[in-house]
Amino acid sequence: MLQKPIALALLAAFSCAAPAAEDAELAAIRSQLAELKKNYEQRIAALEDKLAQSRAQAEKPAAVAAATEAPRLGTPAGGFNPEISLTLQGQYKSMKNIDERGIAGFWPAGGHDHESEGIKGISKRGFSVDHTELMLAANVDPYWRGQAILAALDGEVEVEEAWFQSLGLDHGIGLKGGRFLSGIGYQNEQHPHAWDFASAPLMYQALFGEHGSYAQDGVQFKWLAPTPIWLEFGAEAGRGANFPGTDRNQNRAGAGALFVHLGDDVGSSHSWRAGLSYLHTRAREREAEVHDANDVHGDASFTGRSRTWLADFVWKWAPDGNPKYRNFKFQTEYFHRTERGDIGCVGEEAGAACDGTRDSYRSRQSGWYAQAVYQFTPHWRAGLRHEQLDSGSLRIGANVLAQLGDENQMFARYRPKRSALMLDYSWSEFSRVRLQYERDRSMPGVTDNQFTVQYIMSLGAHGAHKF
Repeated sequence: MLQKPIALALLAAFSCAAPAAEDAELAAIRSQLAELKKNYEQRIAALEDKLAQSRAQAEKPAAVAAATEAPRLGTPAGGFNPEISLTLQGQYKSMKNIDERGIAGFWPAGGHDHESEGIKGISKRGFSVDHTELMLAANVDPYWRGQAILAALDGEVEVEEAWFQSLGLDHGIGLKGGRFLSGIGYQNEQHPHAWDFASAPLMYQALFGEHGSYAQDGVQFKWLAPTPIWLEFGAEAGRGANFPGTDRNQNRAGAGALFVHLGDDVGSSHSWRAGLSYLHTRAREREAEVHDANDVHGDASFTGRSRTWLADFVWKWAPDGNPKYRNFKFQTEYFHRTERGDIGCVGEEAGAACDGTRDSYRSRQSGWYAQAVYQFTPHWRAGLRHEQLDSGSLRIGANVLAQLGDENQMFARYRPKRSALMLDYSWSEFSRVRLQYERDRSMPGVTDNQFTVQYIMSLGAHGAHKF
């Protein structure tokens, strides 16, 4: 009978202990929840304070800008902060010493030059400094941008480019005015420091002279069509003072150009661009040195029209579109030029055959080049270029032809050729040194093996080069 009361007592004790334990556990959970809630409330309050501070700081500059906007617009010169860059170029060149060096079968783009060292710009041997280019560019306002490039060499400074360009025109329309490199062809818009070889292609030297490009003083209009592929149309009107034209000091335009460019991507690693261009200009008394039929120095002059067609094609490859480590570029251009007008020649000494008589002149010429450049490491590139011109057909009236004789290489029937190998190293996008070998056969009976070591150093801000 004693065991029964003991069992009842133990049962009562356990029944009281169980609720007590449950109450303690629940109290602990409630305490933890309260602590978590307190911590979260503190963190939320801190974030709200931080957000309020950020809003206050953002509103303060906006208010200051609004207060000072009127004075700034009233004094734009005070905000002038242009992009400035300086390009240093120079070279050492080993080649034959050839009197009156030129491109046989083509009118010398250097013009009137009696120096025995040959045409200026393509006859320099040994060490020399190329143009030092100073570039300044900036946005004029939200609607216009301006750029000027000054080239200094041997105490002379020339304005290579000085133009303004629209930024805010709609419907894919672009407008440029001033002095600019024409949009014809592919390489024409590139400055020498952006070339893949140390020299311009023979084609560009024959067409436009020692600078290897055609510049316009005038206006340029472009329209980017709203098409799935990149499609651009352009037109230019200019003074036409540069070769193959001459400065004629007139009110109307002396040269006009039309061009169309199109391109697209092929997958993620390939891209291409093709173009067709037309340049029309006029020349008045465009001069060149000649030896007449009596071997007396004289000056020939051409007056008439010059029309040039250019076709270009470029293909680029880079793994997954990233050209930093490896890339390949193929580039080719073709030209066809016709000139029609009249020609005459005047002798400079007694006994000259040239007497100023003028007669008809017609010429039809063509040429091309193709080059490939492969970057096989982030710093090293190698390139190969081959080019050939065709002096084509030439018709000169019998009266002047008899006076000119047949000893002038500019009237010779010839196909100039040149091949080049290039290797360059770039420490960065701003510094490059290049070694180039050229086998030049641009003159009859002459094979000139030329070696060039070139450096290109760019200082300061410099925009990306064109495609």
